[in-house]
Amino acid sequence: MAHESDAPAEVEEAGKRPPAFVAWVQRVVAWVMALKPVRVFQDYAAHRGPLLAAGLSNQAIFAVFAAIWVAFSVFGLVVAAQPALQAALLGLLADAVPGLIDTGDGGAIDPDDLVDTTVLGWTGAIALGGLLFTALGWLASARDAVRLLGDLPAPPTNFLLLKLKDLGLAIGFGVLLLISAGLSVLSSQALEGLLDLVGIRDDAVAAISTRVLSIALMFVIDAVVLGAFYRVLAGVHIPFRFLVQGALLGALALGVLKVLGTTLLGGATNNPLLAGFAVIIGLLIWFTLVCQVILVAACWVFVSMTDAGVPLDTRLAAERAAEAERERERLREELRAELAAERRPFWKRLFGRT
Repeated sequence: MAHESDAPAEVEEAGKRPPAFVAWVQRVVAWVMALKPVRVFQDYAAHRGPLLAAGLSNQAIFAVFAAIWVAFSVFGLVVAAQPALQAALLGLLADAVPGLIDTGDGGAIDPDDLVDTTVLGWTGAIALGGLLFTALGWLASARDAVRLLGDLPAPPTNFLLLKLKDLGLAIGFGVLLLISAGLSVLSSQALEGLLDLVGIRDDAVAAISTRVLSIALMFVIDAVVLGAFYRVLAGVHIPFRFLVQGALLGALALGVLKVLGTTLLGGATNNPLLAGFAVIIGLLIWFTLVCQVILVAACWVFVSMTDAGVPLDTRLAAERAAEAERERERLREELRAELAAERRPFWKRLFGRT
């Protein structure tokens, strides 16, 4: 009898264990899904971010080649007259996009051909205009991609004014690279002087210090560019605290990509069947990763603003609030009409008289 009385209790206890375990798993899953990085990637996937990044990366290959050709055609004389500035600028480009500049290990662009680039005659001017249009086209596509991630409509600015803004940003980015190259030269010289002053003449220490300095400089450039990208290019009114979060997070991710870029691309392009296209395939992979980082960082900004209750577009938010108020007023009118109809005498409701 004792065994018979214990059996139902054991069965009941065994029956309770799976639901408890399932409830624990559900709590863990709910906790994980509530994490901000997870919600950011969910939002990114829901807005077809990977598809947008793939399209941007394909266009970026042509845009970058066009932008570099245009930049060196316009500023080539300044760079050619300063060998140290030229080397620093090419070094920044090589660090920014692994495999783009041929630094001795292979690359898509020969530095000598790039420095000798000039625009002569009408043919060169027409080519310059076409390449400039290609480079600006990527900026327009990137603006649309960022605004799509935020469920924002097309900017109300005139098309011509948008192109002028894109051109201004492109010129500003080129000037920023020149300034950064100059700072790189000055900081490298100052670092060498400092190492000599303290009696350190080890080439390895100098090389490591220069590399760390270059990474820090590229981090600052990436943060500034991403901030301008989200706030100015995309035209989204982002409060400073959210803008800093996204820009620094994106710059950090881009820095990691640049440090590991050679390893990542080397493993992806070792296929002997792709040997003839290794450089282009490597650039395509690189730009895909970069565009993913840019758009994911934008989603981080948008999710942060949504969590804080900050509208992405104040004008659009005001329009939606007004539309919601009109809808509520319409529902109130319908409710009042229904209540008034119910209060009418039975014979009026029966014969449909007011």
